[in-house]
Order: sequence, then structure tokens, then C-alpha cells
Amino acid sequence: MDAAELVREYVRLGLRIGRLDPGSASARAVERRSRSVIDREPVSAPGVLAERAALLCAVVPDVGFVPARAAFLAGQLAALECRAHRIAGRRTSFRAEAAACFGLRVEFGEPDRYRSAHAELAELLPGSGPAADRLALLAARERVPPARLARGVAALSRALRARVRAEPGLPVQEGVDYRYVRGRSWSALHRYLGDFRSLVAVDPDRQVWAGRLPGLVAHESYPGHHAEHCRKERVLVGTRGWSEHGVEVRDSPQSLLAEGIAESGLRIAVGPGWGRWAQEVLAEVGIAFDGDRAERVLDALDGLRRVRSDAALLLHDGPGPAAAAAHLRRWSCLPEEGVRAFLRFAADPCWRLHVVTYAEGPPVVARRLAAGEAVGRLLDEPWAPGG
Repeated sequence: MDAAELVREYVRLGLRIGRLDPGSASARAVERRSRSVIDREPVSAPGVLAERAALLCAVVPDVGFVPARAAFLAGQLAALECRAHRIAGRRTSFRAEAAACFGLRVEFGEPDRYRSAHAELAELLPGSGPAADRLALLAARERVPPARLARGVAALSRALRARVRAEPGLPVQEGVDYRYVRGRSWSALHRYLGDFRSLVAVDPDRQVWAGRLPGLVAHESYPGHHAEHCRKERVLVGTRGWSEHGVEVRDSPQSLLAEGIAESGLRIAVGPGWGRWAQEVLAEVGIAFDGDRAERVLDALDGLRRVRSDAALLLHDGPGPAAAAAHLRRWSCLPEEGVRAFLRFAADPCWRLHVVTYAEGPPVVARRLAAGEAVGRLLDEPWAPGG
């Protein structure tokens, strides 16, 4: 088997598994032809697909890939093998599944760090009492006026786009369209359409605090999911011919890096002081909030990032839902409805592992940036466990 054949088989394997588990692997627009071929095939048995993933992974070191590409494909194939085994009915611990899919061990966070974050929040949030109640009070005071939401999203999108198009650079024809839909289980959802275009759906009922709106736009669009897709289509697929990036695999090293970039979007695009910057952008469309305080509050909340992966461990590998809910109520600063919504999300077989990407992805990105890696390279290069 040569390199080109292995990549074709990887793409087809991902799409075949995606047919068995909708949403777990999908073709980006650059792989429409492969998707149409797979859709006409008989559905494959998951056990057969798991064996194929293991075989391809064993061949990766022998076909002459550069090290970064070989490591990426090995990590992706390990994730696909794990997914196929799960579809076939094999059950394992949450930790073991995360290790197989992401190449890392999920551990509980440190209570001392959580206490430190709560102490910071106690200084920053208005009012008195539990941090969750005080955060809700701040959100109510600095609520996004519903009639101005679309203008706020558009203003932030333009301002962030200007920064990201200059450095690290995006294709001149790229763009994002925003659609507003109600009654969803998510705040916003990105869909890459191909040809450097994306659609971001936003639920206006869930856009409450103006301080969170800049992060949402950065996450979904610039320099988050849209920008990353554009760069990979142009550089990895278009220039280098690495067509394995034409398929997107959920719960894999690929998705871990994608969420890490998206969650770190404001720090990448603007850096320290993004709060004041965003405050000025939104003031032009009549949305007011204290940007400095929002930045400090969200920095403090970042110290609680692992609370949700803790809850997933308690839910799947520990005492169960009651213990997970108690942990969230103690540390997460989520309102009660937020606790219930998160537990539903973490219990969903489609999304149970995705919790890990939000906890573990940003530290991966932070380490690479701290080591001096350029933002453009971060968007362009595949990531693999150990990278």
C-alpha cells in the first residue's frame, strides 16, 4: 500500500463509520466525491471497520509520510478504531475511551485551583452569595438587547475578520453567513460549506451576557472553526495535497485541536486587552458592557474549565448523575438549568466524549503558542498526541 492509497482508505473509512454513527465523521466540501461513492455502498459492519482501522494504523510508519503527517494519521485511525468498536457494542471506561480517541489521559482537576478561581470571582462579580447567582446578575445587567444581537455579531465578525485576514491570513473569497434560530440545545453551531464559506447558526434566546458574545464569534468564525477550515482547505488540502483533511472526525486529535483553537480565539486574535477592544466594537452598535471586567471574569472562569470533564468522569466512571450534579453545583458557576443541560449533553452517546475537547484542547494550544509557534502554523499544521 502506498501513501496515496492509505489516505484514500482513511477518508473512506471515516465516511463509512460516519454512516453508522451520524455526525461522528463527515466529509468537508472538498471530499464530496468520496462521500457520494460511500453513500452508494452497502453499510459496513462496525467490527470489520475496526479491523480495517487497526490495519491501516499499522501500515502508517511504512509508507514514507513526514513525521507530522504520520503522527496525525495514526492518532486519527486510533480514534476511528475506538469509535467502530463502540458502535459494535464494546464498552470500556470513559478514561480508556478518551485515551484511545485523543491520545491523552483525562484526570480530575485540582480543587485548590477551583477555590482560587472562586476567590477571584468573589472579587469581580457584583452582589453577594453564590458565584452562579452573581454571574447571572451580571448577565442580566449587561444583557444583549435582542434587537441588537445581529448587529453585534456582525460588528464583532467584521472586526475579528480584519485581524485574522491580515495575520495569519485567509483567502480573499472567504466569508461567514449568520442565521438566527430558536429553541436549540446549543448557543451557536458552525457548518463549513466549502469553497471558503461557512454558515453559523445562532440561538438568540441563549445570547444573554454581552461579555460572552465576543468569545462566541471568535469561537465559531475568526479565528475559530471557520478560519481553521479555510486555512486547512487552502494549505493542507489545496497546496500540500493532504486530502485526509477533507474528512472531519469527531472525538479525535483533530477535533481536540479544533476546539482548542476555537476556545482560545480571542487570545489568538486580540490577546490581552480583548475586553476593552470588544467593548469599543460593541458600543458602536449600542451594546454596552464592562470589557475589562468581562475579560477578568472569563479568565477566572477558565480556571474552572476542568470541572465539566470532572463531572463526565463522575457520571461515566464514578458514582453517577447525583455526584456529577453535586460537583457542578459546587464548582461550575452554572445555574441549575445549566447543570441539568450539561448532564444531558454529557450523557448523550453522541457527545459524551466531546466534553474532553473543551477541557484539554485549550492547554494544547496554549503550550504551542507559549513555545513560540506562529498562529498561522497553528491553524495550518495537524496536531497529534505528543505534539
